[in-house]
Amino acid sequence: MTAPGGPVGRTDDDAQLAALGYSREFDRSMGLWANMALGFTYLSPLVGVYSLFAYSLSIGGPPAIWWIVIVGFGQLLVALVFGEVVSQYPLAGGIYPWTRRLWNRRYAWIVSWVYIWAIIVTVTAVAEFGGGFVAALFGIDATPGVVLATAVALLVVAFCVNYSGTRTLARIARIGLAAELVGVVALGLFLLLFRREQPFGVFFDTLGAGGGEGYLGTFLAAALSGLFLFYGFEACGDVAEEVADPARRIPRAMILTILVGGVSGFLSYAGYVLAAPGAQLQAIMAGEDVDPIPTILESALGTVGSKVFLVVTVVAFVSCVLSLQAAGSRLLYAFARDRMLPASGWLSHVSSRHSVPTNALLVVCVVPVLICLFVFWRPDSLARVTAFAVLGIYVAFQAVVLAALRQRLRGWRPAGVWNLGPAGLVVNVLALAYGVFAIVLLIKPAPGTETFLDRWIVAIGLAIVAGTGLLYLFGARPDRHSAHVPEGDAREVAAQLQQIRRDAGVPVSEEIR
Repeated sequence: MTAPGGPVGRTDDDAQLAALGYSREFDRSMGLWANMALGFTYLSPLVGVYSLFAYSLSIGGPPAIWWIVIVGFGQLLVALVFGEVVSQYPLAGGIYPWTRRLWNRRYAWIVSWVYIWAIIVTVTAVAEFGGGFVAALFGIDATPGVVLATAVALLVVAFCVNYSGTRTLARIARIGLAAELVGVVALGLFLLLFRREQPFGVFFDTLGAGGGEGYLGTFLAAALSGLFLFYGFEACGDVAEEVADPARRIPRAMILTILVGGVSGFLSYAGYVLAAPGAQLQAIMAGEDVDPIPTILESALGTVGSKVFLVVTVVAFVSCVLSLQAAGSRLLYAFARDRMLPASGWLSHVSSRHSVPTNALLVVCVVPVLICLFVFWRPDSLARVTAFAVLGIYVAFQAVVLAALRQRLRGWRPAGVWNLGPAGLVVNVLALAYGVFAIVLLIKPAPGTETFLDRWIVAIGLAIVAGTGLLYLFGARPDRHSAHVPEGDAREVAAQLQQIRRDAGVPVSEEIR
């Protein structure tokens, strides 16, 4: 891994961008912590733990918490691979330019098609789920109409913040980071230290989960408690052209997002379990208490404390929607900049005043609003509409990991100023093995599902999105308009970057460390 500082660190960001075939259009006003805050609020351990706490406990019991550790380690391997790629290709849009430059434009098109729809349905689900918290904060019933109004309001507020520019985005992301840390770390520690009802040994006690059969299958079924938590770090790379010294800072921001998010999620989950009275814990595991956290918090914090937590939670939801919109809009912009989409000229427009892709932002706001309207019309459809999202994102992640491994086997040695050196190949192989394992777990039918549609809804959703994308790709051939942009040039760019450093007087021994 390249050490901080040194001559390579002084390489001009815009010069590297120009070497990759693009000119500067964004304001590089985002630093390390703002970049990390963007990824962290997208990952949002508060949202992730709250969403799946009761579900994972009802399946796997308290030992389900260890999936946070297992998945955190696996996603750290993925983040290390991403770090090497983004350091060589610090381009807006993240997964799209990475897969294009590591493989080719058709591969990038279908991967990005799956990824953008995964982001769109994820932002819809987060906005819908956040509506319930907004209603609770103001003491009103979360009727379908109220949830729709608050979800749309969250989407519009996030759009306005994103539209106002990168500086405002960075500022709100840092506020969201602070809210998340208060909501998960501080609260988790408080529950652990002062409101503990259970012994620490409970995390090694299944409490009867899985019945009389072997526990391994039950434990695997509870994996979603970790798999749902650890994505969002890739958003750090989506805004690469808005970050100063992106080749060095973005890999660090991704790693920090995983580490801080993992510790935060673990403390939060542990605090809720340990603060739950024995009778309530049994009720959660029996599926009788499907929303136990408000009760736990009111018992531990009182009515006023619970209201304060709701304020923190709403801020976290706003920040999460904000980060999702930012990531999705930069992907659409990168797609359109290379003329890979209909109306590419319109979608790739960047505001001269605010230096953000305004039309791409508008799409990532309006489409979720339309889905929210559909959900209001068909309230039982939200879970089915959004079921494929996590799987779609993991598939897109592994598409990058696979493309990177393919290039390594063809002789590529990452030439960004941040890299893993000889360890890169081993990390890449392990990241791919973990990713395949995670995808299998995500496709596996959830316990208790009976109908064919409900058992395989995740795989069916992915098949529909990928299938329509492939039909459009081979029917309309959008890639034909993008032949002017390089593809599959990882080895050539690596050699070019090394030559630039040699010309700048960097010793050969210091080029790649």
